[in-house]
Amino acid sequence: MNNQTGIPPQQRIAQIEKELRRIEIKKEALRSELEELRRLPGPESVHQPSAEGPATPEEKIALFLSLFRCRESVFPRLWENSRSGKKGYSPVCLNEWARGVCEKPRVKCAECFNQRFAPLDEEAVLAHLTGRQTIGTYAIREDNTCVFLAADFDGDGWETDVTAYREAAESFGMDVAVERSRSGQGAHGWIFFTSPTPATLARRLGTLITTKASSLHSGMKLATYDRFFPNQDTLPDGGFGNLIALPLQKGPREQGNTVFLDKSLRSISDQWSCSLMK
Repeated sequence: MNNQTGIPPQQRIAQIEKELRRIEIKKEALRSELEELRRLPGPESVHQPSAEGPATPEEKIALFLSLFRCRESVFPRLWENSRSGKKGYSPVCLNEWARGVCEKPRVKCAECFNQRFAPLDEEAVLAHLTGRQTIGTYAIREDNTCVFLAADFDGDGWETDVTAYREAAESFGMDVAVERSRSGQGAHGWIFFTSPTPATLARRLGTLITTKASSLHSGMKLATYDRFFPNQDTLPDGGFGNLIALPLQKGPREQGNTVFLDKSLRSISDQWSCSLMK
């Protein structure tokens, strides 16, 4: 009998051989998936660093849209009820609360025949950056592609986990832009694609990176990892998919949140001059 496990030696040998075969199969599947992802045009920074960042407000807004706008025809905006304390995001509709037209909350926005959604454009981004509203973006497009993959880390220990995620991505030759979240108690790790990429492949890429992050740091569980954006492989019928709040909103930005961080997780002094925003 085996003194450590209490299992007969031959039975334990069979268990170990079975587990080794399982590991080899998993390794081969990951290698094949990695090669498939490397052949895509997308898993790399959407912009290469240049000598100078955007100078004018118009240039900054154009860059912001090129990085963060996924679904263009509609976007969500944060609402807050000061009396009830409730808050959430809803798609911006030009017919919202119009008498005889809007039937919220009885009819959901996605099912409304009178929907007239506002596009995610320069005006919306300007209002976001100047603090007049807080907006997000729907992370999956109508054709089931995306222009970024964002990993969400939330809670105690997020600093260690997002750093491991970034290091793992870099080991595959990909850059991750780390943004401190709106609450300040977490982070988003952004990977931007040079062209729209199938959401299913983007999410596989994220899984590969999280697996690598765990292997780089023995015993690390990535306990603060929550989910990816997009969180679906395909857009739900008639729906919008999941949304992610956009960075650099004026209010949280002034508190040191929704800003991008350097490798020491300190706020970059000039957000528009960092490599991400060039």
